[in-house]
Amino acid sequence: MRPHRVEDVVGQSHLLAEGRPLRLAIESGQPHSMILWGPPGVGKTTLARLLARAFDAEFLALSAVFAGVKDIREAVTRAQETLARTGRRTILFVDEVHRFNKAQQDAFLPFVEQGVVTFIGATTENPSFEVNGALLSRAAVYVLNPLSSEELGVLFERARANALGGLHFSDAAREMVVGFADGDARRMLNMLETIRAAVSAAGVETVDDAFLQSTLAQNLRRFDKGGEAFYDQISALHKSVRGSSPDAALYWFCRMVDGGADPLYLGRRIVRMASEDIGIADPRALRLALDACEAYERLGSPEGELALAQAVLYLACAPKSNAAYVAYNSARELIRRDGSRTVPLHLRNAPTKLMKSLGYGHEYRYAHDEPEAYAAGETYFPDDMSPPTFYVPTPRGLEGRIAEKLAHLRELDANARRDGRRKSGHSRKDQAPDEST
Repeated sequence: MRPHRVEDVVGQSHLLAEGRPLRLAIESGQPHSMILWGPPGVGKTTLARLLARAFDAEFLALSAVFAGVKDIREAVTRAQETLARTGRRTILFVDEVHRFNKAQQDAFLPFVEQGVVTFIGATTENPSFEVNGALLSRAAVYVLNPLSSEELGVLFERARANALGGLHFSDAAREMVVGFADGDARRMLNMLETIRAAVSAAGVETVDDAFLQSTLAQNLRRFDKGGEAFYDQISALHKSVRGSSPDAALYWFCRMVDGGADPLYLGRRIVRMASEDIGIADPRALRLALDACEAYERLGSPEGELALAQAVLYLACAPKSNAAYVAYNSARELIRRDGSRTVPLHLRNAPTKLMKSLGYGHEYRYAHDEPEAYAAGETYFPDDMSPPTFYVPTPRGLEGRIAEKLAHLRELDANARRDGRRKSGHSRKDQAPDEST
């Protein structure tokens, strides 16, 4: 079922249609080094073979899973011999190129630079992270997309007519096969091979959804627990919660669970969302997220996943605030670039006579003995520091009430400073509890 002409390729029209990059490269007759990046089963190897045919070039293939520097050198030697003997250039195709280490990737560089081979690498991982910069700078990166349902439908009909002898499928069965393929042409063709064998053994004439349910193994969606799809989906889940879209958040949560993600990993991310995107606007969110993780630990799968889903829905619907997150990062940044300022004397604990004689705790104002339990005009930053503002509450949820309270306290501070009462009243150092306890 592998296409023999570029025109027969299904999908990737953004690269192969008229006026698109790979079509223009083919028409120019000038091959160039490239990296084909995309999920499994979208035609990376097929496209590399077709490019070699279009450029009338020798095609050599290596798999980074099995090959080493020795294999690379042998391939280059063959390419040099082919060029000397026939004048034909060689396309060296490396599948799973991200599995090569830096030294192995560097081994390509001089030969790519000299034009001995045209390098085409295929990867399912983001080249920005998995391919070293020197090789990346010498190769164009083309992104291949998963096949759409319509494109898989074209392949389905092509395979049904040519490889399955026109076997009849019900509409529901056809839709099920396309859905199970999940954008992966190779997966769909493998399923059709399984169906062909099952049909032959069972002697059925029409494939319906009931027959498929009994024939095909449990569907596993495309999902790599350490790869690009994993991080894309957890990002989509987080952004859906942040964007207050409970339906989208639940969709991505269930996609990840269905794909085999560790529910407790999702639980940890949910706890993070509660602090980062909701924070003090609804402090119950953090507690509910932690309770959901505990419920999952008690119940396991699949019962415990409902508690995590409940937390996802709650967080998506909760009032949003990143004020605590911003305040924390701002404080960390100030501490990183600021010096180690000393603690003011009035804030120091004085458990010994010597420390008291040195002024530790002198003129400390015990807030509980002040009006409204607030020492108006007092400062708690180092004496040589202009008080920064890290936390700026939003008007949403509980933070709206907190903002009102802080505004009132700032007003009390301003009044106290106008009245010259920054440290009014007598010292409370003898009455204040020992803070070290």
